Amino acid sequence: MLSLHHVQICILPEQEQAARDFYCGLMGLPEVPKPPSLQGRGGFWLQIGDQQVHVGLESPAFPSGKAHIAYQVDDLPRWRQRLVAFGLKVLESIPIPGFDRFETRDPFGNRMEFLQCIDIHP
Repeated sequence: MLSLHHVQICILPEQEQAARDFYCGLMGLPEVPKPPSLQGRGGFWLQIGDQQVHVGLESPAFPSGKAHIAYQVDDLPRWRQRLVAFGLKVLESIPIPGFDRFETRDPFGNRMEFLQCIDIHP
């Protein structure tokens, strides 16, 4: 195994534009073109560093309890404020060494974790 290439989340077909507005607009993730052979399936792809998030259409969509994407950020309080201002409920996560973190769900039910490295050595 070399690396993680992409993860996929699912939304309902009628949520595609709202999901694009959320992920490309609020989250600021750039959309990348899908290969021509997959364009007819709907949905869209996003780029984050060297990895991608594929937003697929599925009816019904089944966001599950623990399944999630974890976004590593460099300004966790800013992300918390931005998501709360958008109307999302932020939940504190169980602490883990070396990270400050919280979780929420996107407007389509997909769980999202946001985490930031912290210096654990004073």
